[in-house]
Amino acid sequence: MAKACWPYFDPEYETLSARINPPRVSVDNISCRHCTVVKIDSVNKPGILLEVVQILTDLDFTITKAYISSDGGWFMDVFHVTDQQGKKITDGRTVDYIERALGPKGDAADGMKNCPGKRVGVHSVGNHTAIELVARDRPGLLSEISAVLADLQFNVAAAEVWTHNRRIACVLYVNDYSTNHAVHDLNRLSIMEEQLKHILRGSEDDDKVARTSFSMGFTHTDRRLHQMLFADRDYEGSGVTSEVDYPSSFKPKITVDRCEEKGYSVVSVQCKDRAKLMFDIVCTLTDMQYVVFHANISSNGPYASQEYFIRHMDGCTLDAEGEKERVIKCLEASIHRRVSEGLSLELCAKDRVGLLSEVTRILRENGLSVRRAGISTIGEEAVNVFYVRDTYGNPVDSKKIEALRREIGHTMMLNVKKDPGSAKASEAEAISGWAKTSFFFGNLLDKLLA
Repeated sequence: MAKACWPYFDPEYETLSARINPPRVSVDNISCRHCTVVKIDSVNKPGILLEVVQILTDLDFTITKAYISSDGGWFMDVFHVTDQQGKKITDGRTVDYIERALGPKGDAADGMKNCPGKRVGVHSVGNHTAIELVARDRPGLLSEISAVLADLQFNVAAAEVWTHNRRIACVLYVNDYSTNHAVHDLNRLSIMEEQLKHILRGSEDDDKVARTSFSMGFTHTDRRLHQMLFADRDYEGSGVTSEVDYPSSFKPKITVDRCEEKGYSVVSVQCKDRAKLMFDIVCTLTDMQYVVFHANISSNGPYASQEYFIRHMDGCTLDAEGEKERVIKCLEASIHRRVSEGLSLELCAKDRVGLLSEVTRILRENGLSVRRAGISTIGEEAVNVFYVRDTYGNPVDSKKIEALRREIGHTMMLNVKKDPGSAKASEAEAISGWAKTSFFFGNLLDKLLA
């Protein structure tokens, strides 16, 4: 009997086009007077726009303009970027990193497989165990979570916490206090998981109210937080809350129209500009299985205008009104999740087990509710940044901050900041016990996990 012979496919064939036409990256500080122009020409592939924006965002660059074109087999992007101070990117090491990361041997060319930092959801990351939590938010919940970890002798080396529409999502990197290594004892992890689930459920018996996970593959932290809240359907209104009733300056205007000539759906977003806005929008469109073929991004003073020409992965446009409404709601949620209008507290202290538990307990006892947080450890120093309001969602008055400073005493350095757009910013900084400093969670996590 004759044997069936199947044609041979060389496994290298899939990447042949990329190897013949490797990505070309240009970092130009001459063409534009006020910003650095980054150009990328590459073979098109699914998700490449998000990967490029992710790399630029993790460097804490501000994207002031961008032109995207990826119709067909080629991907051509132009980004106008500055640093956080609004200056050009002139540091030679940073320019070299951009060219390597976006080039043929970089992270974007390799699907982010070699990205050293900001990955979550795995059993262990370096010397840390990553924990993902999603639950219904309530005042003091972060304090209860950190107290459980402290009681079990787990040290929180880094974490990011987002809240939106009465939901909370957080990623925590912990290690064993006695060994400073990732936790591999399945019994201890099981005990931790049970206690955390009990805390997250609160008085509700439904397991769907809260989720805990230790192993969900390699993912970028911010993207994972978006995915967790999206899967939790935080974009669906659950009654009137102070978090949804944003000031008019934060209310995005989003429309979905149809480009008949080219067969695209056109998503237009106009809102107050902020750091990482483009990443949050592209991330959400990608996770909703939409492909961006063209885009125009621009900033005019404090406001941003972004336009995306998209189709679903199956080639269809957004024709049903229900589908358009869902895209608008999801994009509104992705923009609001990172908005932290109001007061931020930056605390620096010598790292120790239970530090996060102590800090969050003090915040809770002073009537402060954490809306977003970034926790990092560099060497022996812990850097904690909390965005807070009172337990009713209102702005925090100066008396509570003064009481907080007295209780913290000399064990921690405290810096108090208002939202940059607030007219009362100088008042908050006047009661600060520390010079003005800015911390960017992305860089801190990369240093920790590299």
